Amino acid sequence: MIELADYPLSLIFVASLVLIVAAIELGHWLGQRTADHGGDNVAMLKASILGLLALMIGFTFHMAQARFELRRDAVLNEANAIGTAALRARLLSPPHNTESLALLREYVKVRLDITRRFPSPPELNAAIAKSNAIQEALWQQAKAVAAKDKATVPTGLFIEGLNVMIESQVKRLVAVRSRIPNSILLALYAIAVVAIGFASYGRALEGHWRPAVYIAGMLTAGVILLLQDLDRPSGGFIAVSQQPMIDVATSLANYSD
Repeated sequence: MIELADYPLSLIFVASLVLIVAAIELGHWLGQRTADHGGDNVAMLKASILGLLALMIGFTFHMAQARFELRRDAVLNEANAIGTAALRARLLSPPHNTESLALLREYVKVRLDITRRFPSPPELNAAIAKSNAIQEALWQQAKAVAAKDKATVPTGLFIEGLNVMIESQVKRLVAVRSRIPNSILLALYAIAVVAIGFASYGRALEGHWRPAVYIAGMLTAGVILLLQDLDRPSGGFIAVSQQPMIDVATSLANYSD
């Protein structure tokens, strides 16, 4: 099965335009050559198919919006978790406070680097592996401090904050990987092609020219492209703001060890 997420949005848009234009021309050609016009029945069927297309677009938009909001909340929650862990790291005894803050600065940098462009699967896996390695180094810092004095309150707070930060990465990865199922997008394209083609067929039966169908087809292709852009965490025109992570990085840079 074709995975639409593997292709750039520009290529998908061009391919969808080609399909829609082909459907318009085919529908117009069939409409001109149909002997039995059956105008009333065709109008009813055309309205039904276009209504189904509108319903499918609304359903898909709701899915894309929910996933976009989930990714946005995940960024904010992770930024808050890193900021809290950094504040608590400053309470640790030397040299663990300095080393922990340095690791957290590197951690934020890794988290920001993978959002500046759409990473390939190997690049994303490498970034996750590096994040996990930094988390392990931070955990070793926590273990070293706890070994000295398990009853210290700052140590317990730091360990708690570190746990939340690690969990927030998992939640963010789940949010990033949560996409509209490919089968739904393909079904949406199929319904759009059939609906636009049938609309062109009906216009031809009525003896009307087809510019209006072309306009509807272009708008449909644009809306479906917008849905896919909204569903992609990065690499499109609509991206989740990384400002919370940028603010955390700025705060960490200004912290004195």
